[in-house]
Amino acid sequence: MEAVLTIRGLTKRYGSTVALDHVDLDVQRGEIFALLGPNGAGKTTLINIVAGLTRPTSGSARVLGHDVIDDYRFTRRAVGLVPQEINFDPFFTVSEALRFQAGYFGVRLTEDRLAEILQALDLWTKRDAGSRTLSGGMKRRLLIGKALVHAPQVLFLDEPTAGVDVEMRQSLWRYVRTLQARGTSIVLTTHYLEEAEELAERIAIVDHGKLLLTERKEDLLRRYSEKTLTISLTARLVTLPESLRTIGAQLAANGLSLSITAPPGEDLGRALAAVAAAGVAVRDVETHRARLEDIFVSLLHQGAAA
Repeated sequence: MEAVLTIRGLTKRYGSTVALDHVDLDVQRGEIFALLGPNGAGKTTLINIVAGLTRPTSGSARVLGHDVIDDYRFTRRAVGLVPQEINFDPFFTVSEALRFQAGYFGVRLTEDRLAEILQALDLWTKRDAGSRTLSGGMKRRLLIGKALVHAPQVLFLDEPTAGVDVEMRQSLWRYVRTLQARGTSIVLTTHYLEEAEELAERIAIVDHGKLLLTERKEDLLRRYSEKTLTISLTARLVTLPESLRTIGAQLAANGLSLSITAPPGEDLGRALAAVAAAGVAVRDVETHRARLEDIFVSLLHQGAAA
């Protein structure tokens, strides 16, 4: 698969502070790629370098094969950026803000294209409203619209749903998938890890400027996530059968529940078979798999301990 973004040895220092430390990264054409990390991890610094807002100390970043410094005119037109900060002129209407933004890229925004963006972001009824009259969520949507006016091939969404309600967040998720279906490559940073779990195909985790891992989401969940089987019993179990003890079963709820955890990569079939063989009377069965948030916290702790 073709890489639309290629980063090699990317390093950024501010005096003695290392914001990025020799990061290597590839983003493939048409994928949704989540770049995760705590505050101050280096995510926004990386994005700003690719978007031409910051120069690296060393290393390189290439968009569609073009260096972001040597061929900045090409790369800046190929990239769209939704920043964390709200940064538009409050005296323009919503439509005017989008038209002016298109003009910066030498693009004439047609009525059809303007309507498409406004409707997709649920801003159609606000098209003639002053930008400063918008709610926080609407201002966030306008930022996304501004990033799309020149139809970028690579779109950076830096905390795009911060301050957006749940309904609007899900609407934005649908639109992100629409953009992906059209061939747009999307790099997403978010503190809502369910957002990354819902949308991303691959995930990178950054901490203290270092890339801890890059992996397919499904492989990451399979490799790191434990599965826990919780079994409600019809009658109190006073003593745990030896066959269940050997597979790590534990009594809970005063003997009315069993819990069994399978290590990463293993299924719960063996545990279910052992429960059936032990003749335990089962009322209900529930399974729980560690989510991306659990894995993210665990990996950060491992990185801090290393």
